Amino acid sequence: MTAHRPLPVPDANSKPYWAAAAQRVLALPRCRRCHGFALPPDSVCPNCGSTTPEFEFVPVSGHGTVRSWTIVRQSFLPGFDDIVPFVLVDVELCEQTELRMIGRLLDGIDVELRVGTPVAVAFEDLSPEISVPAFELAG
Repeated sequence: MTAHRPLPVPDANSKPYWAAAAQRVLALPRCRRCHGFALPPDSVCPNCGSTTPEFEFVPVSGHGTVRSWTIVRQSFLPGFDDIVPFVLVDVELCEQTELRMIGRLLDGIDVELRVGTPVAVAFEDLSPEISVPAFELAG
């Protein structure tokens, strides 16, 4: 019997993110004061320093470029044995300089990657209610 991948458990801060992902939309927290994105959201906006950022989740394009990557060859968590090896990419999203997100690259481990390779968000459906953002090569 193979273990299932762990499912995210949304909390009050992440519930809008996971609700959007379930609809296959990447929605990120944006400060209502300066309109800068923060991932993950914190009690202080990293862009303007507001201690009352009142983050709102807004849809973004999901387009970006690869900053770095690694190939995961060994599973240390239950449920990942059947997908190793896989590539994890560190992506800078086009909406804002230094807005970075890490996700699995769904194109496999044999693709040619370099810093600056364009990617776009894709989603892995883990259950009828849970989709996890990942990335695919763009273009």
